[in-house]
Amino acid sequence: MAFGGVPPHQAAYDRATTIFSPEGDLYQVRYAFEAVKKGWTSLGLKTDEFVILAAEKKMVTPLMELADVEKIYKVDDHVGVAFAGMGGDGRVLIDYARIVAVRHRLLYGEPASIEILAKAIADLKQAYTQHGGVRPFGVGLIFGGINPDGRPKIYRTDPGGQYFSFKAVAIGSGDQEANEYFEKHYRDNITFDEAVMMVLKVLYFSLVKGMETREDRVKIATNLHNYVEIGYADVKTKSFRKMSLEELKVYVDKVKDDLVRSGRT
Repeated sequence: MAFGGVPPHQAAYDRATTIFSPEGDLYQVRYAFEAVKKGWTSLGLKTDEFVILAAEKKMVTPLMELADVEKIYKVDDHVGVAFAGMGGDGRVLIDYARIVAVRHRLLYGEPASIEILAKAIADLKQAYTQHGGVRPFGVGLIFGGINPDGRPKIYRTDPGGQYFSFKAVAIGSGDQEANEYFEKHYRDNITFDEAVMMVLKVLYFSLVKGMETREDRVKIATNLHNYVEIGYADVKTKSFRKMSLEELKVYVDKVKDDLVRSGRT
């Protein structure tokens, strides 16, 4: 026995990135997925007309400047990204995605498709699951934007190097409830305003999860624009931009009464 009572062979599977367990698992990759699940909830939603990315922001300490926290980033003029998991890992991968986007424009004279960017990040993540001396990236990313052919697309990348396309998807600590909500309420013909209010509801439910007092939940509902971030792109402009605090407040004012009346408050 070694490592505090753990059999040596089991400890080797647990600690090594490049060694499969007898069950076919790479434990370090599995742990990276757990890091994503501990992250703040981020989500993406698309229709034939637009793409929306959204993320929650939580007060870690009372003196934290929440307005300066970023969870959604612009990668190129036509695409943005949201992440959940380890912030440092997310920042490095987003910077890499920006480099891929610039190189593609220089080489081909047109913006990269959303899939090209997602695949580049997924390829890098996969490489970090099969080399000694490195660890998997403990972050999930959601890319959303408008392809050069005018089609809105959403892609999620996982720590293991996989990527998938979605109509709506959430990652992070509130992913299960958010994805269940999307499965029940998503429609292909949803309007932009309806979609924004939908993602605000999803993020509100994630933010108030575990709160014991109604007063705290009402406070979040009333000031939700300070605790979320939203970016979007549409097929008309083919450009990605983030909503200002003032724009967010307009939508929060529309939905806050529903949130207060809901069973979650």
